Amino acid sequence: MQTSSWFRLRGMTYDSAATRARLLDAAYDEFVKVGLAGGRVDRIAAAASANKQAIYAYFGSKEALFDAVMADRLRILADVAPLTADDLPGYAGALFDALVADPGLQRLSQWRMLEFPDASEGEIEAHVSKATEIAERNGVSLNVATDVMMIALASALAWNTTAARIRNPLADDPAERVAEHRQAVVTAVAAVTDALLASKDATGRRGEAARP
Repeated sequence: MQTSSWFRLRGMTYDSAATRARLLDAAYDEFVKVGLAGGRVDRIAAAASANKQAIYAYFGSKEALFDAVMADRLRILADVAPLTADDLPGYAGALFDALVADPGLQRLSQWRMLEFPDASEGEIEAHVSKATEIAERNGVSLNVATDVMMIALASALAWNTTAARIRNPLADDPAERVAEHRQAVVTAVAAVTDALLASKDATGRRGEAARP
């Protein structure tokens, strides 16, 4: 494997793919805990058993590393919970399961929105791609498809914000409460999205409000 001159000069054998993966994992843990502003590249490097210079060699800056971590975790989420444009309640349920299994992803997203309010080009592209698939599969406008997608996402995310904080006082069996809430998410998304996708105006076009 080709190694950088920086590491060749120091006589190090260097597996770049493995090191980059360790840095992404270590940065994920760091940014979930303290966000971008509180994140320390020296702690990330130490946790990844790498030199701090490797972060700048691979990512250029701490900010770029944060973006890379976010993109990496969204790719993982897309693999674990792929979009099913013809089964949006099922998609919401899969998202719910993924976020319960890895609540750090939502916390990372919250840091992202707090520290960088504007969506990145990658985030916009991912959302538009999913909304386009929903629109084409269901015969609705892109605007309606976007609303439907965001309803499914927001419903799944809600567990780790409000509901997760109050689930323990509401049930003796936390696992049973999680299952109940998951069913509520799926049922709610089905009701809302079915209504939106089924709406038609006088011309028969789906997903648009009727004109007077």
